[in-house]
Amino acid sequence: SLDAFIDEIDKKDLGDVTVKQTGCMGLCYVEPTVEVKVPGMPDTIYWKVDADTARKIVDEHIINKKLVNNHIFDKPSTDIVKG
Repeated sequence: SLDAFIDEIDKKDLGDVTVKQTGCMGLCYVEPTVEVKVPGMPDTIYWKVDADTARKIVDEHIINKKLVNNHIFDKPSTDIVKG
């Protein structure tokens, strides 16, 4: 999926986009994960990102500023106390 991101970003001539590869986030069961940071939008973690999903993230999230809802990883909140 990393290659798909790079290819799609190059194809769309998005010179202001940076792609960084990192190590495991400790979420092995939903890997590969991708964190996307776009000004004016919430930082978003996408889960089980394959090549098709990577292309969709570039087109929908990065270019059109719309979340790819069916691939968002919703982290449990650590500040909610169950009573």
